Amino acid sequence: MNNYEFFKTHYTLKINQKDFEANWSFLVSLFVNNFGISPKLFALLYNYVELLQASSLSCHLSETLRLKIKEEEQFLSLLSSEKMGFLCSSSSIFFKFGISIIFLVSFSGYIPSEAYDPLDPTGNITVKWDIITWTGDGYVATVTIYNFQQYRHIQAPGWTLGWSWAKREVIWGMNGGQTTEQGDCSKFKGNIPHCCKKTPSVVDLLPGTPYNQQIANCCRGGVLNSWAQDSATAVSAFQLTIGQAGTTNKTVRVPKNFTLKAPGPGYTCSPAKIVKPTRFIGTDKRRVTQALMTWNVTCTYSQFLAQKTPTCCVSLSSFYNSTIVSCPTCSCGCRNTSQPGNCVDPKGPRIASVIPNPGKNAYIPPLVQCTKHMCPVRIHWHVKVNYKQYWRVKVTITNFNYNMNYSQWNLVVQHPNFDNLTQTFSFNYKPLTPYASINDTGILWGIKFYNDLLMQAGPFGNVQSELLFQKEASAFTFEKGWAFPRRIYFNGDNCVMPPPDSYPWLPNTGSHKSIGSLFAAIALLLTLFLHGNL
Repeated sequence: MNNYEFFKTHYTLKINQKDFEANWSFLVSLFVNNFGISPKLFALLYNYVELLQASSLSCHLSETLRLKIKEEEQFLSLLSSEKMGFLCSSSSIFFKFGISIIFLVSFSGYIPSEAYDPLDPTGNITVKWDIITWTGDGYVATVTIYNFQQYRHIQAPGWTLGWSWAKREVIWGMNGGQTTEQGDCSKFKGNIPHCCKKTPSVVDLLPGTPYNQQIANCCRGGVLNSWAQDSATAVSAFQLTIGQAGTTNKTVRVPKNFTLKAPGPGYTCSPAKIVKPTRFIGTDKRRVTQALMTWNVTCTYSQFLAQKTPTCCVSLSSFYNSTIVSCPTCSCGCRNTSQPGNCVDPKGPRIASVIPNPGKNAYIPPLVQCTKHMCPVRIHWHVKVNYKQYWRVKVTITNFNYNMNYSQWNLVVQHPNFDNLTQTFSFNYKPLTPYASINDTGILWGIKFYNDLLMQAGPFGNVQSELLFQKEASAFTFEKGWAFPRRIYFNGDNCVMPPPDSYPWLPNTGSHKSIGSLFAAIALLLTLFLHGNL
């Protein structure tokens, strides 16, 4: 029994098979692309549909799905094991409830933002701590921060790295960085340590620091570029001289409770893990030395932890339809009319008086322009021109945040035609292929000294470019919203997309809204059906 026959049998569909099959593919892409669900959730959903069609209790996943979620092989093997057999049972209360939640969450427009990112599955920030030499009461270490995230960078005022000492260690001196507080060093006579706190917090030094206080890869104000944009500036480092610590590999104690702010919350760090000592190649490349001891800390990002609401939204338009689809209302929060200070009216008489001047190193929350969506950033995707063998898109990024200039910004777009992108006119471009054979995602960022700085809200607070795609005869169409992106990230955060049934459609397209509503109804009916059989 195919998808059409199954739903027709259970829900008496009044729709022809051709339209249904086209929309069934749309439904699958809806889950994976528009709603950003993790491969684990999609695996459960897809598997349950297979179970219903085949009336089988065994778990099965197609090869296409395995390719899409190949990073989850351990999960798949667990799912197919006998120990997880209750998941495959059609009478399982837990499984039915879980699938119902998936349907309701997906069709409610909620976009989860867990630490796992399907577009950058291996992205993380790694902190490497290398002990270079021993001293009389401790050691000298070089701490290096690597941003292995493809499109998530750290902008001003930069990173702050913290930890807790395992014993009574102190920091005698530092190069390339400094602690934010010295702490109580009153028990020391003569030489006073740089920091005596049990929980020090370290920040990068600023550009222009004297050379005798610098080391390699320091002194950029804590700014870290993303790996895809520029791997050379995605690294930061500082050097520590530690006292009252062990002086051998057996007596040294690894610090605990690492934290990373970039500059606000969002990162969760693992415990330090002792690894194979780092090897260093000499400047003449003829000699190799190695650290005396090395440990690593891995920090991963969660948009949910970083902020309570999204930070960007997407609007859409096209040449073939006069409708402009705005960002969904309250995408990033709702305007509070009872508290007029939560946004800024751009037409107000004294707009400058409500915009603070916090200084270079302060982190303050967004102060946005009063809009229906209330997002700091809006991305507009306009399908501009249709040629015989090509089609053209204009992308505009608008800043509604009066408190932020976005330096080294980037935009990640997922669309199936990125495998045939011909030209970008005023943005840099690089393909992102986390799944090797699937080339449907690209990262865009500004050209240095031209448009790599997105200015604060106002007349200059926008950047724009055009993209030229070559048509692929087997896939290209303007129907059913195909020309619009599946998802968009700005500076690594997932942006709120309009609901698919509101996309600009071709003028001769009939009941697209009714078809879109049909699947929402199917989701509700399936939920009722499942719980009715508990």
